[in-house]
Amino acid sequence: MTRLEKPQIILHKTKHVAFTPYEARWIPRTARLVVIGQHARGTGALHLLQLGTQGEMSTLFETEKSAAIKCSTFGASAYGAAQLATGDFDGQVAVYDLEHGAKPVYCVSGAHDGVVNAIDGCGARPDTGAPELATAGRDGVIKVWDVRQQGVPVAVMAPDGDDHRDGRRPGLARPEAWAVAFGDAHNNEERVVAAGYDNGDIKLFDLRMMAVRWETNVGNGVCSLQFDRQDIRMNKLVATGLEASLNVFDLRTIHPTTGCARLDERDQHHHTTIWSCKHLPQNREIFMTAGGDGALNLYRYEYPAQRTRRDADGAHDEGVAGTLQLLNTNVFAEQPIAHIDWSPDKEGLCAFTAFDQTIRVAVVTRLREAL
Repeated sequence: MTRLEKPQIILHKTKHVAFTPYEARWIPRTARLVVIGQHARGTGALHLLQLGTQGEMSTLFETEKSAAIKCSTFGASAYGAAQLATGDFDGQVAVYDLEHGAKPVYCVSGAHDGVVNAIDGCGARPDTGAPELATAGRDGVIKVWDVRQQGVPVAVMAPDGDDHRDGRRPGLARPEAWAVAFGDAHNNEERVVAAGYDNGDIKLFDLRMMAVRWETNVGNGVCSLQFDRQDIRMNKLVATGLEASLNVFDLRTIHPTTGCARLDERDQHHHTTIWSCKHLPQNREIFMTAGGDGALNLYRYEYPAQRTRRDADGAHDEGVAGTLQLLNTNVFAEQPIAHIDWSPDKEGLCAFTAFDQTIRVAVVTRLREAL
């Protein structure tokens, strides 16, 4: 594939804001974005933006919250309902109805002891189970909340202080939870939660069995986790983190001893922390990463000729890792890009936030030709 035949990442529109934006999320079935972040005085920012037909980006409304807002998701909101779930620096989990001026419709104060570092939602689509939120806290705890029940989590996963796969000495505080993601929600009963920690641990919790199904350590703090598709039988999981850590796990086959096949790379294009990873909603084999160098990298995962093989003892199947192809890369900011989000409706349309207090919208072309 020549340079001109590759997908191109083209900047479409920028908008400067007077706060540090942590995340920008597309509101499904609209051309609107919600942006959350932190004002210099430590309060939270929540802005609703509209992308116009001429490419202009205007502010529809803005509101200020008592605490900085760290993370957000529409994953537990009915498709098109525009109910945004958030986690903030005071440990609060809240759901805001954006169609009615960001009115809170669900709120749990003190959900975590300290910052809610990450949040993910599940159950927005039919036949994928109850509408639930998973949160990861600075306290090292993963909690699952049913948005139909106020105040009490339906599941709590808190590793013991001595439970460290990275070899930390016993007696140290439990690792901080940095990332969380739902997956395997292919029916109304099955569901897993993947959690990533500051010590490089990744744990896969089976919510039906309430047990750890699989765990590993990638050697660096895990900043972002995402399954290639949330609402199918568990397939692939991408983990990104400190020191350009990029890992792709094939979870379709988990060996009882060696675990799952793993593609372990140090991203030579970012050279720094990879803050965010998002799969293209229309094609789960393509994903984008955002780095501390202000760059976006676009990848395609290629499966091996055979995804499984018999182990050395001939007793079990074990997975075979595929390969990654870098489709394109582009630097957009002098500060780190903290978060990216693909539009669920318009293929190739994405938004991303950087610490230079700028919201950017880009268009990625030739995605279908990259298959």
